[in-house]
Amino acid sequence: MGNFAANEGLSIFVILVWLGINAFLFVHFYMRFLAERWFYTRVLLGHALSWARAPAACLNFNCMLILLPVCRNLLSFLRGSIQHCSRSAARQLDRNITFHKLVAYMIAFHTAVHIIAHLFNFEYFMDAQLDRNSSLLTFVLSEIGNHDNASFLNPIRTNETNTTVVMFTTVAGLTGVAITLALILIITSSMEVIRRSYFEVFWYMHHLFVIFFIGLVFHGFGRIVRGQTPDSLKANDPELCAERFEFWGRNGSGCAVPEFAGNPPMTWKWVVGPMILYVCERLVRFYRAHQKVVLTKVVMHPSKTLELQMKKKGFRMEVGQYVFIQCASVSRLEWHPFTLTSAPEEDYFSAHIRIVGDWTQALYEACGGDKAKPQEAWKLPKIAIDGPFGTASEDVFRYEAVMLVGTGIGVTPFASILKSVWYKHIQNDQEVFTKKIYFYWLCPETQAFEWFADLLQSLEGQMAEKGMSDFLSYNIYLTRWKDAEATHFHVHHEEESDPITGLKQKTHYGKPNWDNEFTGIGSKHPGTKVGVFLCGPAQLGKSLAKQCLSHSENGVEFIFNKENF
Repeated sequence: MGNFAANEGLSIFVILVWLGINAFLFVHFYMRFLAERWFYTRVLLGHALSWARAPAACLNFNCMLILLPVCRNLLSFLRGSIQHCSRSAARQLDRNITFHKLVAYMIAFHTAVHIIAHLFNFEYFMDAQLDRNSSLLTFVLSEIGNHDNASFLNPIRTNETNTTVVMFTTVAGLTGVAITLALILIITSSMEVIRRSYFEVFWYMHHLFVIFFIGLVFHGFGRIVRGQTPDSLKANDPELCAERFEFWGRNGSGCAVPEFAGNPPMTWKWVVGPMILYVCERLVRFYRAHQKVVLTKVVMHPSKTLELQMKKKGFRMEVGQYVFIQCASVSRLEWHPFTLTSAPEEDYFSAHIRIVGDWTQALYEACGGDKAKPQEAWKLPKIAIDGPFGTASEDVFRYEAVMLVGTGIGVTPFASILKSVWYKHIQNDQEVFTKKIYFYWLCPETQAFEWFADLLQSLEGQMAEKGMSDFLSYNIYLTRWKDAEATHFHVHHEEESDPITGLKQKTHYGKPNWDNEFTGIGSKHPGTKVGVFLCGPAQLGKSLAKQCLSHSENGVEFIFNKENF
């Protein structure tokens, strides 16, 4: 239970507070529109009025939040500020994208409720105009404002129209359509299948948030939903005058013709702060994009992995951090995140990029990857860098024992960590708190091992020379193989070096038995907090998170951390 609280307690608390605020706003504004001021509005619309206004309040709250999790520089600053005080609080900032998605789902839900309620409202407004029976209160209310009195209740001013025309000829209608279309495109293009296969579609559609927020700010300026004014309530008490509407305005009736007004626009007050923060965020990114980056070396690895080594004035990094890379010759608008594979001790920073999509393929070709001869330095493309930004891996040296789990190209953040470990021990850094690292690398193909094997071989030799072979325990797993490869592995299995990686430690075939691994590590480190760091798929993340919970006993605590982009 204690480990569950350490891993998930603060996250659950934040989610419960967020859900609680949403529930409070919904109930509060639902009841608010049952007040006397809205009596005549409810005569026309019924409870659909409250069902429209309650989700609108929740939309304001969630639209205030939606931009904050994607302010990368703000989050990086906060992470650096609070991680010295609370490691658990800093870890919550690594889940910014998850919270961003949750807020987006809440916006979609409340938008749907808001739209459905207003569709009923427009039908009720239209019906009140079409049923021209002067003995009905709904007709009398709809006629208010047709003469000299500019105050009206029913925004549909004639019976010679329809709801579709009204929707496209009013500020609220036009902005509502724009907001809804933008939201549909943003959410549908964010589905995993589209984001993975057509990242450019996801990238460009997400920038419709500009239209969404412009429409959101102006949506309330039409003031379509109107209630009785405070002065009018004194001259026309609905409880007394509603049944005497035939005598409204006559001398001695005690019931003046009611006057109505809409609420002033409030949405801008909710979102102006986050919008200013986001504009500042984009200005910082714009400034960084124009700082000079020198591409010092390009390495084409056999597994179709591109390594870029770069230098930039004033650039400082920590282990496991990531940057966003832009290549103007490929696209001036697209920025893609890549983990830094260099160590802070090196005089350059690097990223390994797996060629898996249109953008990475174009970058590969721009760097001369498709050519037989090396690309001349002056022909290399111009690169822009935004970052670095903090991740969970920054905390790796705060644990006495560490498990690093990477899958495929997901090993990149651990390249930085292992390199840094190497440098620290070469320099006899006595401040290294970490006493043991367990490294697990799961790969589906043998080619993926090639670019990283050199680093592991260097570490293996360095640790052996210093008598520290037990400091780093690495376990490499090949999860898929062909029959011909299996024969080759079997023939060379008895050799001193592994036939795949060239390491003394032999490659395992299949997948790890995580239950056995956690049990073994727990028994070796009683009374210790073990940091578990993953850069890999969500399914593996769920499995490791469960293992952390189930094996946290007898004084051992496994603290789960996952890379998120």
